[in-house]
Amino acid sequence: MTTDSKNQGSDPPGPDQDVNPAYLAMHSDPRFLALKRSLYSFIFPMSIAFLAWYLLYVLMSAFGRDFMGTVLFGSTNVALVFGVLQFVSTFGIAILYTRYARKKLDAQATELRDELVKGDARQKNQEGTR
Repeated sequence: MTTDSKNQGSDPPGPDQDVNPAYLAMHSDPRFLALKRSLYSFIFPMSIAFLAWYLLYVLMSAFGRDFMGTVLFGSTNVALVFGVLQFVSTFGIAILYTRYARKKLDAQATELRDELVKGDARQKNQEGTR
């Protein structure tokens, strides 16, 4: 890993480095703000729902032992089914997010990134010709 003062790749600039004005402008661009809103409109509700589901599992395991110990079939009880459903819901959320991102986020994010990279390349070319 290099420690030179130039910002390379997509690493965020450190406090002692100059920030490209295009990056600052992008943070106030309405398209970028709309992209963030779209992202947050999925992330926050889904996170709250998953945490509530997980909290239910934990609380039921702690205080609803009789219910969680109910045998459903063979040696499978409600607690085991709840535990397996935790994994299923985690993978389900990942799949839902992938579909959501492909449908609503990726195209716009790629467009904004390409615009930012092209602007950055132009600025570096202008600085190089000075």
